[in-house]
Amino acid sequence: MKSTIVSIALLFAFTTAFTQKKPLRRADSFLGVHLDFHAGLTDPPMGGSLTEGMIDSMLTAVKPDYIQIDCKGHPGVSSYPTKVGNSANNFAKDPLALFRKITAKHGVALYMHYSGVWDNEALKKHSNWAVTNADGKRSNSKTSAWSAYSDSLLIPQLKEIADYGVDGAWVDGDCWAAELDYNAAAVAEFVAQNKTATDAPRKKDDANYPAWVEMHRVAFRRYVNHYANALHAYKPTFQVASNWAFSSFMPEPVDANVDFISGDFTPSNSVHDGAFQARCIAPQGKPWDLMAWSFGGNFSTKWSPKSAIQLKQEAAQVLAMGGGFQAYFTQNRDASIEPWTVPVMAEYARFCRERQAFCFQTKPLPQVALLYSTVGWKAKSENIYQGDKLDALKATLNLLIYNQYPTEILMEHHLRGRMQQYPLIVIPEWEKLAEDFRQELLQYVQRGGNLLVIGTKTVPLFEKELGVKLGEIKKIDTHFGYGNVLTATNSDYQSFVPLPNTQTFGQIYTARDLRYGAGPAASVAALGKGKIAGIYLDFGNNYAKNESYISRDFLGELSKQLFEPVVKVAGSKLVQVAWNQKDGKQFINLINMGGNHKSAFAHDEIPPLGLLRVTFKTAQAPRSLTLQPDNKPINFVYKNGEVNFDLPKLEIHAIVVVEK
Repeated sequence: MKSTIVSIALLFAFTTAFTQKKPLRRADSFLGVHLDFHAGLTDPPMGGSLTEGMIDSMLTAVKPDYIQIDCKGHPGVSSYPTKVGNSANNFAKDPLALFRKITAKHGVALYMHYSGVWDNEALKKHSNWAVTNADGKRSNSKTSAWSAYSDSLLIPQLKEIADYGVDGAWVDGDCWAAELDYNAAAVAEFVAQNKTATDAPRKKDDANYPAWVEMHRVAFRRYVNHYANALHAYKPTFQVASNWAFSSFMPEPVDANVDFISGDFTPSNSVHDGAFQARCIAPQGKPWDLMAWSFGGNFSTKWSPKSAIQLKQEAAQVLAMGGGFQAYFTQNRDASIEPWTVPVMAEYARFCRERQAFCFQTKPLPQVALLYSTVGWKAKSENIYQGDKLDALKATLNLLIYNQYPTEILMEHHLRGRMQQYPLIVIPEWEKLAEDFRQELLQYVQRGGNLLVIGTKTVPLFEKELGVKLGEIKKIDTHFGYGNVLTATNSDYQSFVPLPNTQTFGQIYTARDLRYGAGPAASVAALGKGKIAGIYLDFGNNYAKNESYISRDFLGELSKQLFEPVVKVAGSKLVQVAWNQKDGKQFINLINMGGNHKSAFAHDEIPPLGLLRVTFKTAQAPRSLTLQPDNKPINFVYKNGEVNFDLPKLEIHAIVVVEK
């Protein structure tokens, strides 16, 4: 009898081992949960209140494809008993082993939150690994790309973690934490590369300063490639991402061997940041996801937990760009889960899963390309990879998407050779462009494209083609507008005179009165088979500081002279549109942008929108329209190349599936 019981137990164990679901690779993963707490030396015993049941209940309720958990945060203290790194002082149990055991049971992939460049504890013990500041003092927190840190700690510790059987690492505190380094090895490399340099530049106005910053960018990518290659060589199935690498923080072609791209958008005004960040990452050609924080606030206030409703709206921005989504919840100081947050996790998870079939890995139909110029950004930015100097770009995106233009953010390497696919390209306040790229833009217009150039420092790059004669740049603190409306601006104004056949749009005013016009605000001219328009104000930067419906409508009306939106939604100006395609079907994403964004860290109400009249152009009548995820057929009218239908109500995010 005893041997029979043992045999049955062995058979059950054998069968269970072979029936467990295999975790998805990150490329196929759609939904995640991120947990971390940046462990410290004064924390209570690790794993003290963490139980198998706690993890099991969370995974059962949420059903994620993967979770990410703390293993080493910015303090540099590991929340599992490492033999390689710097452990927390006390352990009741090994949290990493417990999470791996239960995630394996559920077939859920497990990734580690691991702080890269930023490691306080390592630098307490190895000050020679630190960045050297311009004043000669060593950093207390940021490691040097020229030090032994990655070979002595980062790579060995991630190998140790890989031996637990985890699926990969999400390396935080990496590109955005990298700092300029004046140690001897860095300076020697710079002097060797630059014949005019005898030392590293200390001041931002030094002629060699841009080259100094660029050398650090190259060094950072070299560091990421080094640890990614080392980990892949050790365990080929181990997957690596450097948080924010090759995103808005790092607008360059992917040239490091990372497996996926990921980032966590700002905890406040998150829905707009999500719209921006998703559009920066989506074209980069790698599997990608974005993380929303489940709490709002800033680092000088207390944090407020977000409602599931707020997280759903933030998720919609990522799903509408075809990406995967995860949300960040803190662990307790002993690495345990906060059980009260699980219902919120489960609710946003259901929302995402309902939309997965209509969103995940879809690709945009080319409509509007908003240029994120790598060349222009490098000419502006004085930092390595900190995502700075982007206000104009972000604001211009908001102006376009609140005019219901399906908009992609594309860099030069995305646009070269494929500009003609886009009916409209927008250049938002970049002061410098590569000449060969500028020429390609002009060829695009000559062949029938439409180009909108914005900004006092940008329009001079296209003066001849805009069909204007530029005057002086005027410092103004006054108004601009069009038709019978105007609004205030503190932007500079690039004065101009239109040449014959160039039309003007809008006016600059010296007072808040339509009688006091002081010159045109914008222009439109034919160029070959296409059109080119200019706005002679720093329009995006102005909107970032002085948000106004008049600015929104100004850009919308001017843009319509170049390219009418293919999809139009009447009934509310709070609807954003993303138009995607996959497997022969088209997907029109409609996002309700109502709610409190900038002025509230956390809110729990997004008023539904309705009645909406949706119109879109198509050469032939669709076979069917279906509203998802409700799976409701849509009655529509097709006439003169246009589809019309009514949507009684839009809650947060709906997808119209178009089958032809």
